[in-house]
Amino acid sequence: MERLQNALRKATDALLAEINEHGHWTGELSSSALSTATAVVALKTIDGTEHTALVEGGIRWLQQNQNADGGWGDTTRSKSNISTTALCWAALAGTNGPHTDRAEAWLGDVRTLPDRIAARYGKDRTFSVPILMTLAISGRLGADGWRRIPKLPFELAAVPHWLWGAIRLPVVSYAMPALIAIGQAIQHHAPSWNPLRPLAKSKTLRVLATLQPENGGFLEATPLTSFVTMALASCGLGRNIVARRGVSFLRASVRPDGSWPIDTNLATWATTLAVKALAHQPGALKAEQRLTIREWLLGQQWNREHPYTHAAPGGWAWTDLPGGVPDADDTPGALLALLRLGLVAPEIAAAGAAGVKWLLGLQNRDGGIPTFCRGWGALPFDRSSPDLTAHTIRAWREWQKLVPSSLNVERGIAKARAYLIKQQQADGSWLPLWFGNEHLAGESNPLYGTAHVTAAFRELGDLDIARRGEASIAAAQNADGGWGGGKGAPSSVEETALAVEALALTSHTAATQRGVDWLCERVENGTWREPAPIGFYFAKLWYYERLYPLVWTVGALGKVAKSLG
Repeated sequence: MERLQNALRKATDALLAEINEHGHWTGELSSSALSTATAVVALKTIDGTEHTALVEGGIRWLQQNQNADGGWGDTTRSKSNISTTALCWAALAGTNGPHTDRAEAWLGDVRTLPDRIAARYGKDRTFSVPILMTLAISGRLGADGWRRIPKLPFELAAVPHWLWGAIRLPVVSYAMPALIAIGQAIQHHAPSWNPLRPLAKSKTLRVLATLQPENGGFLEATPLTSFVTMALASCGLGRNIVARRGVSFLRASVRPDGSWPIDTNLATWATTLAVKALAHQPGALKAEQRLTIREWLLGQQWNREHPYTHAAPGGWAWTDLPGGVPDADDTPGALLALLRLGLVAPEIAAAGAAGVKWLLGLQNRDGGIPTFCRGWGALPFDRSSPDLTAHTIRAWREWQKLVPSSLNVERGIAKARAYLIKQQQADGSWLPLWFGNEHLAGESNPLYGTAHVTAAFRELGDLDIARRGEASIAAAQNADGGWGGGKGAPSSVEETALAVEALALTSHTAATQRGVDWLCERVENGTWREPAPIGFYFAKLWYYERLYPLVWTVGALGKVAKSLG
């Protein structure tokens, strides 16, 4: 018990020390080779001479962080993959030397790159086409490179957004900036005979400008902003307002070492995670700190239709910056955090009701909860997900008696519960959408998904279903006492902490204790703060977040300590 308390105290102090000057958490996302490569190509295409220092700094960072096998992964701790390596190879165009040679050796026959990249993403072209465009801009696809890229129907952006659902437009609003800019670039370099495209050019450019946040960063994401910027510059629109804002965003978001992260930050997400982790220790946050965080969280709720995705009012995004978009993980996260922070004043009750209503409006026909919008499961953004659905159930359940009965939360919970029962795998686990593990087949992370879903079923009182999931977690424990994303995956702090918190107060006391010992040892030797790349960003881009191991360790050890009195 003393060892547990000492580790918990050390972890809690470290997490509290991360509160910024504004009274909440910001965190720090990993630097990304993919982001850095796209930013380098964008700045080269706009004006390589004007941005020489940034371009050279980015190339230097890429060279210093090339994997031993000659490729690049999405983070400095990730395995090499074809997408990131191809983009880094594009960024290195014009530089000869061992880094380029090793990249080409890793890529193999570069003539087959378009087919291999397309195969990686299947029917989803929202990322394969931008990669191919970047290769074409860099001259890596040869003289006929532009003609090897599938056309994008950018003229569809001229269709009013309220018609997208009616005609089942296979493009979500998140991808609209890339559709417009890259579609126009392809049309410019490899014209088609479609008579609508030249007519739609000016109108869709105006639409593009309305989608861009004032700071220039689409979704706060370096890759998407870079793709849009280089596309416009490649077809003579480098002075367009969208391209100029994009450059401003890239200049503002570069790091001192010359790299760029995948996204600016996950401030809202990190803050709600921290609040929920600290809730096992009621006195950890002082009253003044709770009030500051509560007011800040209330200020992050979207109280109007989102100008980018046209999402209804009531949701929360992952960040407090203008490029964020309301989603179904951050919204239940904020709802639960507000309750953990204490007093439900009238303004908090109103915010909670709006958030609950927003999530009910998002629920798919299958009963599951998608990330951004209702849909048909064609893309990750409208596909129901077990982890998001479980998170939403937990928020709905706690807010159910605090919101008007007319919202019919009970019906939403029942539909979501039925969806989760159908999604349980044969071994008792559930698979998440936005977290994964590179060491497992299919790069999924059943540990993450199961930990979240079993918590929801326990709170609903469905103990038999929860126990099947908990048994699958216990069965995946490694010999060292820790957990990876699934059976056989190397142990990580994040995944071990999630498993310990899920198994605390269950019959798996021996497994829980071994997990606690594993975490305590990491806290004692200082390795507990080393993050693992288990997060998925858009298009399955890996990332790690510096706060994840801190947050989940505090949550796990705090829950166990609380259970022991």
